[in-house]
Amino acid sequence: MKIGLSTYSMIKKMRSGEMNVIDVLHWVKENGGEHVELVPYEFTVVDNYELAGQIRDTAAELGLELSGYSLPANFVHDTEEALLEEVERLKKHIDVIHFMGIKVLRHDVTLFTIPKEDTSIHFYNKHFDKMVRGSQMLADYANQFGITTTIENHGFNVQTSDRVQSLIHAVNRDNFKTTLDVGNFLCIDEEPLVGVQKNIPYAARVHFKDFYIRPYYENPGGGEWFRTVQDNYIRGAIIGHGDIKMREVIKIVKGSGYDGYLTVEFEGMEDCALGSKLGMENLKRLWNECVIAEEVKA
Repeated sequence: MKIGLSTYSMIKKMRSGEMNVIDVLHWVKENGGEHVELVPYEFTVVDNYELAGQIRDTAAELGLELSGYSLPANFVHDTEEALLEEVERLKKHIDVIHFMGIKVLRHDVTLFTIPKEDTSIHFYNKHFDKMVRGSQMLADYANQFGITTTIENHGFNVQTSDRVQSLIHAVNRDNFKTTLDVGNFLCIDEEPLVGVQKNIPYAARVHFKDFYIRPYYENPGGGEWFRTVQDNYIRGAIIGHGDIKMREVIKIVKGSGYDGYLTVEFEGMEDCALGSKLGMENLKRLWNECVIAEEVKA
């Protein structure tokens, strides 16, 4: 078990120019992280192998592992040509992460921002074959490099545990799994404890985040709240501060036998460095509490 950070957690500081991706690597090391997941916002490596090499070498010098790479993707297109163009675009990302030594890629299968009517099961069923085919082509290409491709419960359509599982089974590739995000189930109004328990057997990586939750009939007022598919309110929180039953989530993850990377993804209103630091510390503390509790029972 190794705790680390997604670069997405520091996007506000990167966007303001206060930090760049190399600064984030140093910050993670200085604040107790053991690995970093790259999310290429505010930097790019697919067309910048010089930066890719710099990230790879800096991580090695710091003793940080590069645990994964996540990017948006969309296989729902009107034409075969457009679908194939998207697959070719994503293959270039596989090439660069192979160069960097990264072994897990997360890609979407639909646009993240979609109309509410496209969050439905009908949209999912209508375009299912395209999602499967694009994922198969990408997994097959990645397999030659020993890279696992994954679909996250992310994007407002392929976000419930059942839809993720259906896609994994249909793609039917040993190197196609899920990046399980313990918080994202809430975006489509699935109880995280249910989603985590159902999908942890398929997980190649686990994202930890927390949310504050308010029902649709209790408008919480100002702040960085957003609406779920069923119009409930959620807002990013520091891990352990929000409304997700984090101790129970950790028990499920640990009890499953999963012992891979645990990646903190902070999306709250607080200063992102503070939120990321406390998130990694709280995740480590809560994980260790779970270990101690198990030892006491034994």
